[in-house]
Amino acid sequence: MTAPEIHDSRYSWLRLLVTLAIATVANVGMWAVIVIMPALEAEFGAGRAVASLPYTMTMIGFAFGNMLIGRIVDRFGVTVALCGAAVVSALAYLWAISSGSIMMLAAAQLMLGLGTAVGFGPLIADISHWFLRRRGIAVALVASGNYLSGAIWPTLLADMLAESGWRQVYLTLALVTVAVVIPLSMLLRRKLPDLAHQAAQAKATLNARSTGFSPRTLQYLLGLAGIGCCVAMSMPQVHIVSYCVGLGYGPVVGAEMLSLMLLGGVVSRIVSGMVADKLGGVLTLLIGSTLQCIALFLYLPYDGLVSLYLVSMVFGLAQGGIVPSYALIVREYMPAREAGARVGFVMMMTILGMALGGWMSGWIYDVTGSYQLAFINGILWNGMNIAIMLMLLARGKRQQLQMA
Repeated sequence: MTAPEIHDSRYSWLRLLVTLAIATVANVGMWAVIVIMPALEAEFGAGRAVASLPYTMTMIGFAFGNMLIGRIVDRFGVTVALCGAAVVSALAYLWAISSGSIMMLAAAQLMLGLGTAVGFGPLIADISHWFLRRRGIAVALVASGNYLSGAIWPTLLADMLAESGWRQVYLTLALVTVAVVIPLSMLLRRKLPDLAHQAAQAKATLNARSTGFSPRTLQYLLGLAGIGCCVAMSMPQVHIVSYCVGLGYGPVVGAEMLSLMLLGGVVSRIVSGMVADKLGGVLTLLIGSTLQCIALFLYLPYDGLVSLYLVSMVFGLAQGGIVPSYALIVREYMPAREAGARVGFVMMMTILGMALGGWMSGWIYDVTGSYQLAFINGILWNGMNIAIMLMLLARGKRQQLQMA
């Protein structure tokens, strides 16, 4: 198979399936802590903000892991990165099991987030090299592994959590991570031909000229936008279980809403990927961010059981395609050989936004005794993301007119 034929090839799609399977397992570390948060609050006698700290540390590790592991992928390949990260995640699960305080657990979660990161940005960057025409749907499908993980694993482990406690859940996840991720990673050892890199680079260079922004400036703008959208995104995703407990519906209902939200996110990511192949990453991101803002507004007047199920589904359908769109913009406008590092940086910023938003929402709840202001806070941060995307679109159109 020649270099141009490798893009969007049968092998590309087979590699995509293996990558998606890995992502579904590797990403579970960032969701497990959300499900066990009420149990941590009860066991350690912590307030909502303190109980949110392990999640925040998970997301900080996840954020920096996306950037650091992305660089490893650029240099050594995705298989090496996956094997190392799987071992790190398993050790972190075991460390968390032995924790005797919320602070020790938070430290273990920082390490877990670092290892879990391999299942997101680094895998997205890797698969993006194997597609050109259908890159949008390919990236969206791999990014969906993150949501599939959050939708599937909490439900599968709910009975174990209720009967045996969160430590048994973590032990199971440690074993599954090593048993699945390392063997599957061996199927991804094939390298992309240099000519294929060159073809992708030529297209990215042409796109970059139309924006008037340097790759570094665009990268920082995307990072700032990512913080804004993900502070907003974190409120329902991080606190839906605790929100339902506070309303008297219980943690099982909250876990079901989280699963429904994330399954909606999977659908949203797939649809957004198809849209991005037609409209490009920037416009797709703007559409998703606007829909997310509307969905957040719906949480303000509705807190009944049925309405919360519906709003959570709407929220998932609205926001799922946002984060993958950042990776598409990076690949559309930035150097191909730096994909791991640059996608990793932007993913890092979105995840830091999730970490900030997760803590901030818990703090607002502790201060006010309600999540209403936390939802409003998310809406305001979402507005910043929308403003940046509108600016990028306007700047790009102006540059195109000047070049015409």
